[in-house]
Amino acid sequence: MEKKELTMEVRLLMFFVLMGLILFASQYLYKPAAPAASEAKTATTPATTEKSGAIPIPASAATPPPPVSPATTPAAPVPGQIEAGQEQVFAIDTDYYHVEFSNRGAVVRRWQLKQFKDHEEPKAHPVELVNVLALSKTPAPFSVAFKGQTPSVDPNSRLFQIQRPDDLTVNFEFSDGRMDVKKSFRFLQKSYLVTVDSEVTQNGAPIPHALSWRGGFGDATENSAINNQHALYYDAANSKLNVKQVKEAKDGPVSWAGQFSFAGLEDHYFAGVFLPEGRSLVEITEYSDQIPDAAGKDQARVGAAVGGEGSNAFTMFVGPKDYKLLGNINPKLEQLIDWTWIGLNLGFIGKPLFYALSWTADNLVHNYGWAIVLVTIAINMVLFPLRFSQLRSSKKMQAIQPQIKALNEKYKSLSLKDPRQAEKNQEMMDLYKKHGINPLGGCVPMLIQLPFLFAFYTVLKVMIELRGASWLWVHDLSQPETLPIHVLPLIMLATQYFQQKMTPQPGVDQSQQKMMMWMMPLMMTYIFYFLQAGLVLYYLTSNLVGIAQQLILNRATPAPVPVPVPVEVKPAPKKKK
Repeated sequence: MEKKELTMEVRLLMFFVLMGLILFASQYLYKPAAPAASEAKTATTPATTEKSGAIPIPASAATPPPPVSPATTPAAPVPGQIEAGQEQVFAIDTDYYHVEFSNRGAVVRRWQLKQFKDHEEPKAHPVELVNVLALSKTPAPFSVAFKGQTPSVDPNSRLFQIQRPDDLTVNFEFSDGRMDVKKSFRFLQKSYLVTVDSEVTQNGAPIPHALSWRGGFGDATENSAINNQHALYYDAANSKLNVKQVKEAKDGPVSWAGQFSFAGLEDHYFAGVFLPEGRSLVEITEYSDQIPDAAGKDQARVGAAVGGEGSNAFTMFVGPKDYKLLGNINPKLEQLIDWTWIGLNLGFIGKPLFYALSWTADNLVHNYGWAIVLVTIAINMVLFPLRFSQLRSSKKMQAIQPQIKALNEKYKSLSLKDPRQAEKNQEMMDLYKKHGINPLGGCVPMLIQLPFLFAFYTVLKVMIELRGASWLWVHDLSQPETLPIHVLPLIMLATQYFQQKMTPQPGVDQSQQKMMMWMMPLMMTYIFYFLQAGLVLYYLTSNLVGIAQQLILNRATPAPVPVPVPVEVKPAPKKKK
């Protein structure tokens, strides 16, 4: 049976199919955590309106004691013992935080970000970074973790005395007469930075330790929340951010030590990292804890402990992965923004796009949806010369189709391995050269646009400004549409079809044209149907601008005049068997 050679358009279609499948698959490398929303519903409770009021904790985690009262030191049965008489739970409130402490272990029970809402339905609450369901299974955040020999007394179960020098500072201390443990937390009213100090000694000798945050970190109501949670550290010696998956600690805690600029935990949009103050060596230990979800199914949750010395002093950042905010705090923290797409660093395009979107939203339209529309139009106007070049190349190809068809007829009897195929290729190249055609002229402009698509995808994925940003009927541009039927992808389907129909496709027979006219739009619609609305809006706007540009080009450029086939072209003789 005669084998038909694939046309450039069919090859291009195959390329787009492959790229589309990669784009789609990158969203589903791991199975989404379906029960995250219901889990968050169990874990999240409304924030108190009274300043410094404690938020109730589920019964499985702890029973709220009476409100905090000034700590009194009971008569110590052991000389030098420092311990409170009862458990006390209290909160510190700033403009950005609601943080709930317990003096049992001097730990944190809740850490809420007031400026951000979760995706809880039907009513959103401030984002809770602590996995409250894990409090009965793992040590609470900021518990002391020892490596190697564990002291005979577990400070995480003892009642620390509390000192409150002011409303934004709390000091904890416990001593059994031999081991002495101190912790302090100092907040600022308008900052995502917290000063955290810890010191452990036994008989006056320092005991190396770390402060841990286990059982998960971040917004549990995000899509695939568990899969987006990682331990990480930035190795200053190698200028490299190391991101660790929870599976790396499935067989037990794993530790790394080095000259780290920061170390801690992250999820999609938020991070909790320790920045060492004047220390040359930092150690981070990653944990994998099996925590049951709302349905009772155990799932691995990431945790980390940072420290390593008898006395640890850190500035801790707990807040949004806002690129501009991170850069103002510490330029090294900008590494928390992931500009990569399937291993490709697209920061060289992504960062300018980010600044363009931010500037447009802040100074022109005050809405990120319309900012996406305007920036997309600007990008397409910049790329208009490429589109014009692509159309000119397509029309030149249309003009010489009779000669290309005759050339294919001349060599149709040759097998793909026949040496005379080189003659055919040379004649084809001579034909292109004679008429001033670049055989890749129609493909290169399209390929140049792909990095912008992937960069836009990356920018929209990491921009916390889009989290909760609305546009017309879209409630959150960082999420897929919430309507029962996603409207933007369906409009995109129609625009993709019309754009495909208007674009010249030289050398493609009628059956192939019909297949491509429907297959490409349907495939892209299926892929984009499950992606965030902001990315769909970008691609839809690109289609609309492309249709307008194509109408202008079709009217401005004359229809191609077919070049007649030379009389001397004769079929090549068949190869004898």
